Amino acid sequence: MMFRIIPVIVGIGFVFVFGTIIVRVIRGATQWKKNNASPILTVEAKLVTKRSDVKHYHTGTDNMHHMSSSTTYYATFEVDSGDRMEFEVRDTEYGMLVENDTGMLTFQGTRYLGFERSGS
Repeated sequence: MMFRIIPVIVGIGFVFVFGTIIVRVIRGATQWKKNNASPILTVEAKLVTKRSDVKHYHTGTDNMHHMSSSTTYYATFEVDSGDRMEFEVRDTEYGMLVENDTGMLTFQGTRYLGFERSGS
């Protein structure tokens, strides 16, 4: 009995893992296509906040342990209408952004393209 159920459980596990991967790839491709079809917009905006999301990864076998991490950076802008938009930004851009700065925000769909500070 036990030897019959293990292949079923392993099969369900494979279907779940590969199904999850396929769904994520399709969602990513759909968002990429929507962004490409969206117009490039430049609007006056204020940087209201920025944040980072750090993910830690641990692996280990026997006495060998390895830890790594990855950081994703986000900036939230507010436009004149009061609407807020959060974008993922590159680390180099994140370091240059200062909260409460105003300027021109350029984006395409959910894709951040840049922020140019006002001279004042």
